[in-house]
Amino acid sequence: MSSSTLSAPETVATEPETAARKHSGDTSTARRIVIPVAFAAIALALWQIGVTITGVPPYLVPGPLDVLNALIESAPVLLEPTLVTAYEAYAGFAIAAVSGFGAALVMARFKTMELGFYPYLVILQTVPIIAVAPILVVWFGAGAATNMLVAAMIAVFPVAANTLQGLKSTDRNLLQLYRMAGAPPRVQLFSLRVPGALPQIMTGLKIAASSAAIGAIVGEFAAGVGGGAGGLGYAITRFANQLRTPELFASVVLASVVALVLFGVISFIEWLVLHRWHESATPED
Repeated sequence: MSSSTLSAPETVATEPETAARKHSGDTSTARRIVIPVAFAAIALALWQIGVTITGVPPYLVPGPLDVLNALIESAPVLLEPTLVTAYEAYAGFAIAAVSGFGAALVMARFKTMELGFYPYLVILQTVPIIAVAPILVVWFGAGAATNMLVAAMIAVFPVAANTLQGLKSTDRNLLQLYRMAGAPPRVQLFSLRVPGALPQIMTGLKIAASSAAIGAIVGEFAAGVGGGAGGLGYAITRFANQLRTPELFASVVLASVVALVLFGVISFIEWLVLHRWHESATPED
């Protein structure tokens, strides 16, 4: 009887707490949507008011309405370049994600590989990609394949560096416990260190998502189209040469959309993986 009497209040007490937590999560999600949208609306309104009052011609600084009109009118023309850039960026991201994660696993498992390989990974990140792209054109020819490689070269470092940092940040007490239990290094790596590094891995992937889109555009600037369909980088160059500034802005907006779509997918995967246990993905109080 006493056990039943004590347990009932505990069950009742958890219901308001659960409801409050759910309400807090809903409120936090709404704020994350409403506040950025409000800031964007204010910025766009000020931009439109500024160009209207000053009378700046659209070929110098188009207003948001000019860019919107260009997006609508040039949609058939810009659709194919957007798909080309998306293909190059997403393929480059996939290459960077697989190779960066694999390199981090090897470096975390073997200290000699980290000492020998990591400095050159850093050097690869510091090399001006605009200077490397012509070399890739000589080796692989101009076109989508080269642009994918450029995107992968820019995106691989955030994946490898963040994954390696996460793998090296595992609680040493837990590692010692695994060693005492006789777990081999392979088991320690995949059952303890990789799950614990998931927040850093996802951070690296999100950085790489935007970097891959930038790399694809840079590759299109430097490597060209190779006789095939050009991407947004080619469209941006063409519109700039023709002083079609609203269409130029529209192309930049679509390039951002390409990156944001991939970033959003990675962020959703991060939420699925982390929201049940990690503080970074749980609702704020």
